[in-house]
Amino acid sequence: MDGNCGTQRELAALRGAILGWHDENARDLPWRGEGDPYRIWVSEIMLQQTRAETVIPYYLRFLSRYPDVQALAAAPLEQVLKDWEGLGYYSRARNLHRAARMVAERPGATFPADVKGLLALPGIGAYTAGAIASMAYGLPEPAIDGNQVRVLSRLFGIRGSTALPATKKAIREAAQRLLDRERPGDFNQALMGMGALVCLPRKPRCENCPGAIHCRALALDIREHLPELPERVSQRLESRAVALVYHGERVLVRQRPEEGLLGGLWEFPHFLGVRRKAELREALLEMGVTPCSIQKGPAARHVFTHMIWEMRGYVVMAASGESPSGRFVTGPELEALPMATAQRVYREEAMKAL
Repeated sequence: MDGNCGTQRELAALRGAILGWHDENARDLPWRGEGDPYRIWVSEIMLQQTRAETVIPYYLRFLSRYPDVQALAAAPLEQVLKDWEGLGYYSRARNLHRAARMVAERPGATFPADVKGLLALPGIGAYTAGAIASMAYGLPEPAIDGNQVRVLSRLFGIRGSTALPATKKAIREAAQRLLDRERPGDFNQALMGMGALVCLPRKPRCENCPGAIHCRALALDIREHLPELPERVSQRLESRAVALVYHGERVLVRQRPEEGLLGGLWEFPHFLGVRRKAELREALLEMGVTPCSIQKGPAARHVFTHMIWEMRGYVVMAASGESPSGRFVTGPELEALPMATAQRVYREEAMKAL
């Protein structure tokens, strides 16, 4: 069986084997078997680029605070970002909040029950729309995530870079042909589970795979060559000076623009390319802060998907507790603000000093 063939009998046998495996081996996750579109949506957004083990405590806390879409829509964005703190990719939280407000304005605050309507909500792409449509509404829609791409590429022997439109089309066609129309939500979860537990990126556990006898990649011994992923873009290295600016019992923070990297989060002032105290003094003066003294603080490193921050901390005593480009906050106020994990080391340092 490859990307262009496979009899209906073969497909039916493979489909049944995958569902049977799922019924016996599905992971015990808090969103497993969930039928509420709101809860499915929250879990799927959190699971984007984040491991299930990391998501579980966030998911449970989030639903405890926001049990339904109306509660999420009514919450201040800053509080939602605070509750998201540590999960990363904060645009997900901002889009979640925006979409919740849109759904809350619909009659009965109900989610769209079709893919087109779901795709109109911020932060919902083809995968998430397919997941909600199949799991909440039983619609025969594939939900193709990274795990599914790997499983389908190997089962059907689909070659070509996954960045190419032709390869994406072949994978989607394979997903649609294989999808179980009676249990689409379970089947999508089954393929995801296979990718997470059996069809691993390296050293796949083919001896445990329900689809092994049907797998084209296994037959050709090209398992570890599929899928053909595009070359990763090299991460650029950025050197930044982070300033912990104190005045009395308060420290200076500023809020990032809502759009872009770490949008809407609070941070300590930091400056790209600044390496010396004299350069930091000039940068602080430009933002309206007059430093009385500057001492070296801790260094830290944070890796993003596309870049690495190499940070050097500085402890600064300011002449005034006012700043036109930020605000001075107390320890409890600092603790309550949503801040990126990238500056966790510096928040811990500031909390010790306040």
